[in-house]
Formats: sequence, C-alpha cells, structure tokens
Amino acid sequence: MGKTRWYSVRYYRTILIGISCAALLLSMAGCSIKSLTAPAQGVERHTTEGIVIGEENSTTNTILWKAIPYAQPPVGDLRWKAPQPPQKRSASLKATTFCDICPQYIDHDGNRATPQIITGKEDCLYLNIWSPKNATGNLPVFFWIHGGGNSIQGPMLLSQLDSGILANKGNMIVVTLNYRLGPMGFFNHPTLKTGDDAGDSGNFAILDLIAALKWVQANINNFGGNPGNVTIAGESAGGRNVFSLICSPLARGLFHRAISESGDLRRSTPAQGAEHMDGIIAKLLVKDGKAADRKAAKAMLSAMSAKDVAAYIRSQKAQDFLEMYPEGKGIGMITFPQTFGDGKVLPKDLYAALESGNYNKVPVILGTNKEELKLFMIVFPPFASWIKDQSIFKEPDKLEMYDLVAKYLSDGWKEAAVDYPASLMRGNSDQPAIFAYQFLWGAGGAKNNVIDPPLNMLLGACHTMEIDFVFGTEINPFVARVFNEKNRAGHVALSNATIGYWSQFARTGNPNKDKSGLPEWSPWSNIKGQPKMILLDADLEKTKIVMSNIELTLGDIEAALKSEPRQKEIQPTWDVSIFKRK
Repeated sequence: MGKTRWYSVRYYRTILIGISCAALLLSMAGCSIKSLTAPAQGVERHTTEGIVIGEENSTTNTILWKAIPYAQPPVGDLRWKAPQPPQKRSASLKATTFCDICPQYIDHDGNRATPQIITGKEDCLYLNIWSPKNATGNLPVFFWIHGGGNSIQGPMLLSQLDSGILANKGNMIVVTLNYRLGPMGFFNHPTLKTGDDAGDSGNFAILDLIAALKWVQANINNFGGNPGNVTIAGESAGGRNVFSLICSPLARGLFHRAISESGDLRRSTPAQGAEHMDGIIAKLLVKDGKAADRKAAKAMLSAMSAKDVAAYIRSQKAQDFLEMYPEGKGIGMITFPQTFGDGKVLPKDLYAALESGNYNKVPVILGTNKEELKLFMIVFPPFASWIKDQSIFKEPDKLEMYDLVAKYLSDGWKEAAVDYPASLMRGNSDQPAIFAYQFLWGAGGAKNNVIDPPLNMLLGACHTMEIDFVFGTEINPFVARVFNEKNRAGHVALSNATIGYWSQFARTGNPNKDKSGLPEWSPWSNIKGQPKMILLDADLEKTKIVMSNIELTLGDIEAALKSEPRQKEIQPTWDVSIFKRK
C-alpha cells in the first residue's frame, strides 16, 4: 500500500518568508539581474494557429519567439475551466515581447519596509521558444517549468529566464511558459463542478502544463524540435509539477524524459481544497460588507445556493482573492492547497502510484542541493536575531547550530524528493534508468572558500543555487551575488559540466556521452552499497564530480538526530519542518 505524507503549514509559511527575505538580503548587497537579449531581424515559423515572427539573438546565436499562445485566455466563462485550444489567427504574430505574468504578488521595489503588490493578468497562457540559430530539425526539446510555490514566478523571471545559452550549448530547443498560479491555478470547490472530470479537478495549473505539452507536440517540429523527444524539467514547485506530470494519466505520451530539481510529491485532497476556499469566500463576504464577521459569513455561505456562490466568486477579480492571503504582502508566495489527488488528473496518492507502477515511466533525473534550507533559515528563530545582531559570526556554537539544522532539514528534503521516490520507482522492473544528483557547490559553511563571507555561511549550496549552473547564467536574484571573478573558473566549469549532463540526458535518456571528459554518472540502484547519485561540485578552478553510494531513509535521519549531542535544540525545528508518513 502507498505511503502518504503531510506538510506542516507552519513549515511552508516559514519557507515562504525565507525566500522573500533571502531575495531582499541579496538585493541589499547589490544584486542585479543581467539581460542577454539582443534583438535582431525577425524569423517566421508556421504554427497550427498561424505564423509567428521571432528575433535573432547574436549574443547566444539563437532565435527566440516570445509569448506564443498555447491556450485561449482563461478569462470570463473560461476562468476555472480546463484550458481550451488557442484560436487561429489570420495575421502574423510578432512574438518579440514577453507576456504579462499571471496574477501574483511581486516585490516591486526591493524594500522590505514596503508591502509587496499584486500585478499580472489572467490572460497569461503563453510560452517562449529558444532555438539554436541554424537548427535543421529533430533536436531534443527541453520544457522548463518555473518554481515559486505555484503562486509566484520564483525567482522572478524564471518563466522568462534567458535560455539562449542552454539552447546553444546544449544544441536543443528550450521552451519556457507561464501557467495559472495561486487560486487561479488551483481551485477545487463544489459550486464550480460542470461534469467535466478534468476541469472539476481544480488542477488548472497542471492542465495548463498538459495543454502546453500538447501544443509542443503539434508545433515544435517547425522550430527545429523533435516532438518524439521532449524532456520536462522544473525546479522546486516546478519539480513538484514534474512529478505530477509523471503521475498524471492525461500526460501520457506527451514527454519522454523528466528532470526534477528540488521537487517533491506534495498533494492535497479535493475536500481540503473546498474547505480552504470556503474560508477564502467567507473572508471576501466580510470584505465586501455582505457579512459582519467570519462567523456570519460562514452562515451566509452555507445558506447560499451553488449557483449564487459560483456567480459571486466569478464576480471577483484575481486580485480580490490574492488580497485574502495576508502573507503575500510580506513574502510574495501564499499558502494554499494544491495538486489535488482527484483520481482523474492526478492519482489520489502519488506515492502509491509510484510504488504500484501506475505512472508514466520515462528516464528521470532527481536531485536536491546539499543545503536547501539555508535559503529559508535566515528567518527561522532564533537564527534571524543572531544574523541581525551578527552574533552568529562571532559565537561558534551559534554557527554550529545553524549548520546542524540546515543539515538535518536538507537531508530530510533529499530523502523525500530523491531517495524515497527513486527507490519506489526503481522497484518497478520496467522503469527506465533513474539518475540522481546532489549539488554541493558552495556547501560547507565557514570552511567553504568558493563563496565569500558571509554568504558562504548563510546560503552555501542552498535552494535554487543550481539553476544558474543549468542555464549558464548569473541572473537568479536569490543567489547571483555569490558569483565573482575569484570563483568564475570553477563555477563556469561546473556549469558547462551540468549543461553537458542535462542536454545529453535530454538527447538520449542517459547523461553520459562518449569522450565528453566528464565522470561517469551511474544510475540509481536499490542494492545496498551500489551507486546512488553523483555529487556535483567545484573548487575555485575546476570541477569536483564523484559518485556516491549513500542512500538516506527517514529512519536513518531520525536515528542520527537522536544521537546528536544538540538533539534537544534541533528537534523542535525538525518536528515542524519535515515530511512525515502516516
């Protein structure tokens, strides 16, 4: 029987706060976002809806088409419905400007003293395509899904991430996209049921991704890509959505390889979704003056007909819903049920699906970063106050505690996102190869010298750190300040190696290429002592890449914590932060 897990609401709220504060910390340190876009002459391609005109980028030797619609705008009668195919166009579409982001909170000024604001439009279902300039066809397709808790583009610009370097160096087509976020992307409520099983699931964001993959199947050959060789890849919530697509029967045949970077298998029940939205609707009724307080609003809601409730929520703007999440003003991301186990779009239990073999079996890469939690821990008590008064840098026992908490929580993330699902999938005899990694660049705290202090201690090999290495960029606003001339040779070498592994995997389902000069990446084995994962690291000048046969289990982590001399100090954070199985 499958095993399920639960997530602490407090844990995720803390993570959301940490992401926002990490971005602010780096912005105050002078972090800037670099743009590589250099528009040139337009290039036409035919699609099933009409001609699109892109532009050349001489810097990356690629052609880019921005904001191609892959579905009709999900507005009016199409809000909270499965995405519909885009309409045909009689005129050519000049695809040279990114579309508006989907409705979300954004940090508009980098000032923590001012609240984040809501921006974006519901008309946001568009994708972007990067192609090597002289692509002649049949190239692998790399379909990137941005992270951000499924409520923001996190870090901002990840759906607009400049993918020209990856497309050029990897010699493949790169596709990025926007998909519905927050309550526009995940809204499961009985008043919205229409009899359409897919739309009734409330998994609109997952359905958007499936619609985009269908568009790719129908059109990508005209951009030089092979529709029979599509790799889905994503980071954080994007990695979570990769797992969802692996498990979704509706995505069968739409992709052929999968990469999850720091993803997980979080899911909610439809009942949890309905209960949550009842609370949001009650808050809206109070805000609109239709009820005196939450108690009166709940009574009013229970007396309303389904038709009246549906009409009321459809009359609200996306901004009205987002305003009901007060954490958004301070931290951007919001906390809400998502990826509903409805039994149609997604299995009721994702882990059970992996264990039983009832999922889309393709070659996969699964990985996490060595110190994932350090991106968030700057707001964990008591670390926030220690950082503020600088005592964490002066008192060794405080820095030791910071590193210990990061170790145990990051090990828990790795077990849940890599080791456990890999062992379940590998248990199926017809599962193709699974390749696992751990990203270590910057890990080690004060002993690490590839990142300058204090960021070597505060961030290290934290969440999102690997993204720039995959794309060959230095634009991730959370962590871009870690790059400098001193570590450039080493981090560029590791980036080139990562692009080499990722692009070869997209091409063949195996990250190893003859005569590449890269260490052999052995697939995951469930046999004790046999290869488990590759460790991706570099010093100041060159890569340090080796295989590891270490596998983590939840029991191993908890046993190590029990024998830890500072266990009593660590345990409370572990108890509210780690996934647990029932």
